[in-house]
Amino acid sequence: MRLQELGQQIRRARLARGMTQARLAAEAGVSRTTLNQVEGGLFPDLGIRKVLAILDRLDLTLSVRPISRRADPVRMAAIAANVSYKSPLTEDEVLRALLTGKVPPAKRPHFRTLLDEAGLSVLKGIVREARQWTKPGRVERNLAAIGREVGASRRLEEWLTTA
Repeated sequence: MRLQELGQQIRRARLARGMTQARLAAEAGVSRTTLNQVEGGLFPDLGIRKVLAILDRLDLTLSVRPISRRADPVRMAAIAANVSYKSPLTEDEVLRALLTGKVPPAKRPHFRTLLDEAGLSVLKGIVREARQWTKPGRVERNLAAIGREVGASRRLEEWLTTA
């Protein structure tokens, strides 16, 4: 499970119980802003105790299971972007950039490599993966903006409109 999926599950459980973010945050001992970020898949530095406190208030548990070895476009994207660089681009950084439209300055070369050299199936896969956690069209707009920011040569807008 990705951290974004955990945030989505927390939101579903909170809404199913008719709780506001403010109420859940207060009961779990976190700020409403932090809870909003967690639910939106934009995890701040959040310790396991805080996550467990949130889950406890929703009668949810956290379990550990083996990682699926199915084709994972986000993992493939991170690997493709790291070919020539000393510091790796992580899967979470890929997703965070797609959700926010912001690329960490030190990772701009990674994203340029990813956008120019990864196969379209990988790019379409990361768009499809990130779409789950945000409003329709946001990931596509963010990816196009990232492409312009990093100077990618591939014309992302063209295939995004046909994807």
